[in-house]
Amino acid sequence: MLSVPLERMLLGLGDEHVILEPRSGQLLHPEALVAFERLAADARNAGFDPLVVSGFRSFERQRTIWNRKASGQRPVLDSDGAELDVAQLSPEQIVYAILRWSALPGGSRHHWGTDFDVVDAAAMPEDYRPQLTPREVADNGLFGPFHVWLDERIAAGESHGLFRPYAEDRGGVAPERWHLSYAPRAIELQQLLTPERLCEQLQRCELELCDTVCDQIDTIYTRFVAVPDHCYPNFDK
Repeated sequence: MLSVPLERMLLGLGDEHVILEPRSGQLLHPEALVAFERLAADARNAGFDPLVVSGFRSFERQRTIWNRKASGQRPVLDSDGAELDVAQLSPEQIVYAILRWSALPGGSRHHWGTDFDVVDAAAMPEDYRPQLTPREVADNGLFGPFHVWLDERIAAGESHGLFRPYAEDRGGVAPERWHLSYAPRAIELQQLLTPERLCEQLQRCELELCDTVCDQIDTIYTRFVAVPDHCYPNFDK
């Protein structure tokens, strides 16, 4: 049986395991924060200025996003970013459409504080608000040069344990070039988060389409929660 603090950490039910990243005001796992600070120092030497724009997210925050989308209060998008008419979709189709762009409550890597979204503040015009869109992070996009540099650091094993869990489209979560993860802790936590534990938590809260989610939990876990072991890099070199 997991200890209460660890279960709270895995599912985003508490924030005892995260600390403040002072510049952004975001919360990160302490080890992820150290890794980010080291990466940021390297990046500044190369002319970039990494800024965390989203760190720890709670279960309740993810549940609110999920419920608003499932109930039609927020738009649900297809893989190309076009808005879908949820009234024309089955419950199962709605679930998978939401999962393409929004994590299942309890199944978000942001709950752990090991994962965060980053932009290059040096490239932003004054008063610019990052959108975290594929266009921004494309090679020719606003943050493209930073991400090309970061690609090279990750490939060389010089990113201080940080990698992109959603670097490519594996048929689940849409690619998120802006999303970084601290591999040494994230892989340990992923191994502790099982489909059964996730479904137990969802059934304890008021989640829209909960029955459909739990009926599909094994497939959802494989496609949208777990990152395959081979995607985690080896930073021993």
